[in-house]
Amino acid sequence: MNELTAPIHHKIFTLRGKQIMLDEDLALLYQVETRRLNEQVKRNHERFPDDFMFQLTQEEYENLMSQFATSSLKQYGGRRKLPYAFTENGVYMLSAVLKSKVAVEVSIEIMRTFTKLREFSLHYNALAKRLIEMEQKNNKEFRKIYALLDELMAGTREVDAKVIGFLRGGA
Repeated sequence: MNELTAPIHHKIFTLRGKQIMLDEDLALLYQVETRRLNEQVKRNHERFPDDFMFQLTQEEYENLMSQFATSSLKQYGGRRKLPYAFTENGVYMLSAVLKSKVAVEVSIEIMRTFTKLREFSLHYNALAKRLIEMEQKNNKEFRKIYALLDELMAGTREVDAKVIGFLRGGA
């Protein structure tokens, strides 16, 4: 793969609860102009239902620009139209519309990246669940300890004082 495709995972954002890639990032990876990519999509609009592709709102676009200062969002002197976001399925469909060798290679790498992110997410979620379970278990134990300490501090609990060591004088 060329240097343009190396940081693919940096070009995947979560928006509206979906992992997406922006048209301008995809165009850069596919080595085509953004307007050419969007022209191909418009010519094949039946291949891109709403769950494959949608246009960002002004607020979403501004949020992405503010969060990702190093993103390609600010390149090329700005945009006249709001960008389009492509879900994983939309990116896959782009490879059927853009038939160049580069498009095929890039689509394969993008699909692999989406798969890796999904696998990472599953492992992360399992780890997070395990940590929550451990915290809940430990919290129960600490509550018992705190209750005992409170009783001791209040003097309401008697402590069994056992003698440690040797007794002299036959006691």
